[in-house]
Amino acid sequence: MPDITFIEPDGSEHGLEAPAGVSLMQAATGAGIKGIVADCGGQARCATCHVYVDPAWAVRLPPPQPVELAMLECTAAERRPGSRLSCQITITDAMQDLRVQVPDTQW
Repeated sequence: MPDITFIEPDGSEHGLEAPAGVSLMQAATGAGIKGIVADCGGQARCATCHVYVDPAWAVRLPPPQPVELAMLECTAAERRPGSRLSCQITITDAMQDLRVQVPDTQW
C-alpha cells in the first residue's frame, strides 16, 4: 500500500496508506480527509473531489480523459495545471509518496 499525503488548505498534512486499485477519492473519503466531498460518488459528474496534484507527480500520472477535462472546467476553486478529479486517479503501488493538495472549496 503506497503512502499518500493530503495537504489541507490550512497547510496541515495527513498521510495515509491507500490500497492499490481504489481511487484517490475513495482513499480520501475513507480516511475522513476534509474537503473531499465526492457528491457524485466517483462518477466524474460533480467536480467536488477536485485536488491539486504536486507538480512532480502530475507528469507521472495517466493523463485525464475527456470527461474529466470537461468536469475540471466546472471546479469551484481555481483550476491549476495539476488540477485533477481524485475519483479519476486509481492508486497503484508506484504512487508511493504521492502528494495532493485539497482546494479551499469544492462548491
